[in-house]
Amino acid sequence: MAGDPKSESYRVRPRSIRLSNDHLKALSTLTLFLTDSIMLIVAFIVGYEARELLPFFSRPEEQPDLARYLPTIAVHAATIVVMFYFSQLYHLKRAFSRIEQLRNVIGVVTLGTLLASGTQEFLLQNTSLESVYPRSLLFYVWFFSVVLTVVGRELHRRCWTFMRRRGVVRDNLLIVGEGSIARKITEHIRNSPELGYTIVGIVTSAENQGDMLGYNYIGTYDEIPRIIDDRQVEQVIVALSDYRRGELVELINLCQRGKVDIKVYPDMFSYMAGDLNVDDLGGTPLLTVRDIALRGWKLSLKRALDLFGATVGLVLLSPFMLFTALLIRLESRGSIFYWQVRMGLDGRPFPMIKFRSMRQDAESRGRTWTVENDERVTRLGRLMRRSNWDEIPQLINVLVGHMSLVGPRPERPMYVQQFQRQIPDYMVRHREKSGMTGWAQINGLRGDTSIAQRTEADRFYVENWSLWLDIVIIIRTLWQSFTRSSPNAY
Repeated sequence: MAGDPKSESYRVRPRSIRLSNDHLKALSTLTLFLTDSIMLIVAFIVGYEARELLPFFSRPEEQPDLARYLPTIAVHAATIVVMFYFSQLYHLKRAFSRIEQLRNVIGVVTLGTLLASGTQEFLLQNTSLESVYPRSLLFYVWFFSVVLTVVGRELHRRCWTFMRRRGVVRDNLLIVGEGSIARKITEHIRNSPELGYTIVGIVTSAENQGDMLGYNYIGTYDEIPRIIDDRQVEQVIVALSDYRRGELVELINLCQRGKVDIKVYPDMFSYMAGDLNVDDLGGTPLLTVRDIALRGWKLSLKRALDLFGATVGLVLLSPFMLFTALLIRLESRGSIFYWQVRMGLDGRPFPMIKFRSMRQDAESRGRTWTVENDERVTRLGRLMRRSNWDEIPQLINVLVGHMSLVGPRPERPMYVQQFQRQIPDYMVRHREKSGMTGWAQINGLRGDTSIAQRTEADRFYVENWSLWLDIVIIIRTLWQSFTRSSPNAY
């Protein structure tokens, strides 16, 4: 959070402009609505011009004037904007995934474009406003509608994020709780000013002096109603790791003041539940809260993605892999590849292959973690590690079935034996195949980082697997590799 946390913890940040927060939020939604509308209109016009200029389809012999399509443009933009509304795409989230937004936009724009085509046929047929809407034009309009809508929404988000960082459209936030959960949430909000929160303080079960990460303890649970009124609190986060049902209900009742939004950190049952399924045991229904093993069609689908990705990757990247092998040989003596025994599915060992990124004698003094600015790493190796290029030969491991494209990162047997004694449920991560990349890696939990946090991230992946999650992880990995922005890649 920008500024001194302590100074923010006992006073409400003054508004930068006279408009109320409610008015600013309404203005944010309105400007997004206008942005979408303008982009959809522009997309139709660009698609109309592209039909003549781009050679994806045969050029039309005679294309009607753009003016003839004005009613169709209006139907197209209105239909998709209405579908955006009913798909809750105008319910603005403080934190969101660009990949998730792209998926939502593609889905809604696809359905909206098809629906608009049928609607304009129904409404405009046999009228003076009727115009021919060929399928080739429909494709161009759909494509540019997706592209320009995503671009417009990104520009809109950046604009309002900038305003939040400058103190506009910020909500006064009260954190209820103490301990590791409350500390974790407080730290995340402090380091993420783009979320638009100003922490006014923290309340706990008993009188508490001092502060948490620079934010003062300002009262107890019984004082929550008064604090909400005095500090003009608009958001409350209940951040308790262990609580009784009655205690939680009482806290929520205390927080229900005016238009205050209340968010509750999920308890352990909610965390474990994820996707709930109802099984039948001889007529007795059972609620499945933990069924983490991939099997059946899910396992086949994941394996199909692995085979496709590994095959395409090896074919397309083989010239670059050959060039890399030549550079490694020219820079230092030794083997081109580095083989190492790792533990994968069900704790079975397998030989993992990488491009050699260290000196040949790197392990002459024993095997240790790679740390930042490690002297054993070669110049070429440093470049490869920063872009994850040294991992590319593992596509061979994927192809033969040792690994998956996405999964928990495999460790050496010596470390696995050590970690399973120190960390509860560590071996859960071995219920699925190890991966070239994973949820832990894209979130910076690699290299010389906390094993407990890595294990937690791996458990999240194993217990919440979906094909879409794999695709998201692959896309984020490619982006981080291309931009050389992979956290803790050294």
